[in-house]
Amino acid sequence: MREFIVEADGGSRGNPGPAGYGSVVIDAATGQTLAEAAEYIGVATNNVAEYRGLVAGLRAAHELDPTATVHVRMDSKLVIEQMSGRWKIKHPDMKPLAFEASKVFPAPQVTYEWIPREQNKHADRLANEAMDAGKRGEQWSASGSTAELEAADARAARAVAEPEPSGPPGDAAAGAARARAALADGRADTAPSATSAKSEAPAPAKAEADVRAARTVAAPSTGWGPADMGAPATFVLLRHGETPLTPQKRFSGSGGTDPSLSDVGREQAERVGAALARRGTIQAVVASPLTRTRETAGIVAAHLGLDVTVDDGLRETDFGAWEGLTFGEVRERYADDLGAWLADPEARPTGDGESFAATATRIAATRDKLVAAYAGRTVLLVSHVTPIKTFVRLALGAPPESLFRMELSAASLSAVAYYADGNASVRLFNDTSHLRA
Repeated sequence: MREFIVEADGGSRGNPGPAGYGSVVIDAATGQTLAEAAEYIGVATNNVAEYRGLVAGLRAAHELDPTATVHVRMDSKLVIEQMSGRWKIKHPDMKPLAFEASKVFPAPQVTYEWIPREQNKHADRLANEAMDAGKRGEQWSASGSTAELEAADARAARAVAEPEPSGPPGDAAAGAARARAALADGRADTAPSATSAKSEAPAPAKAEADVRAARTVAAPSTGWGPADMGAPATFVLLRHGETPLTPQKRFSGSGGTDPSLSDVGREQAERVGAALARRGTIQAVVASPLTRTRETAGIVAAHLGLDVTVDDGLRETDFGAWEGLTFGEVRERYADDLGAWLADPEARPTGDGESFAATATRIAATRDKLVAAYAGRTVLLVSHVTPIKTFVRLALGAPPESLFRMELSAASLSAVAYYADGNASVRLFNDTSHLRA
């Protein structure tokens, strides 16, 4: 299935005033510009022009391939939040335009991402060209457009400039630019900025903790790395919230009582959802089939305006007869089996439970399937202690005994990016900053 990126923008010189929009369709795999659209629309507001640009971009993508998946990128917080379903649409001028945009493609084929204005220069330039044409009493013409050339120049400038990463897990563009900058002889202080006639208010400021967390994940090492492999599939790994068994540190796998979240666990899930909504670019949510993970995923997904897909491969290890017991109780009752389990990844918990080796095989297969399904995208995986530690262990190439040397808190976030050449990059581990008041 093809994947397109639609970048759209609109402006108004007066708000309301003479207005125009611009949109561009890009091949997500190659970065090639496939279609451009721009139009002077007379007197209108910024927001109306932005919505008109969105509709035009979606229609252009639909003409190219109605079965494609589409990732919309805009610097209008209003449009992105409304189309994602997180903000209500109250203005009467916006409702019909939003409805029109929603009907171009089936909803599951389209995702939305807010980007800073400096990353939306191609569409911004098209909108300004349309307004300039309108001022002359003309309509925009593709033959006279320089928007694509200027956008290419801006991308080249960013390639040697150190970005200020502002995205959440999966901001591969910032990571790639940083890696290229580290290998360059010199660095520019900033990329050149195109002027815009828009008078849109700036996006709401993020909480300082969210900015720090986003920058931590979006800024990979400047050493050797897959800087030019394209956008990775990024898994944001969320351990479920607390259950009644969690504070007691009891074995709770896929073969036990399948407990629900406690009140504390539900509050933790609410905080995760609010934090991820502020960061803004989770594009899909996939959960283990167990009750605690489905509950956690449902609460978080409600904040994000997304549906939850269930994947059995993300379930917790089956701990056999140890389910519901503490480590001390297992040591008292099954000392020999516990000793073998701690020493050998092939050993099974008492009662024909699942070995760590079997869990790793299952997680590797699930990883490969999800990487292929979400190439270039950021997906939240809601899972459990052993699967999440196994994702990290496999990414690092660490031995099985490393599972016993990681601490993973309830409702914590970790992140791993997977590149097209098979390499992986661990971006974050056991982050619980979002749980602190």
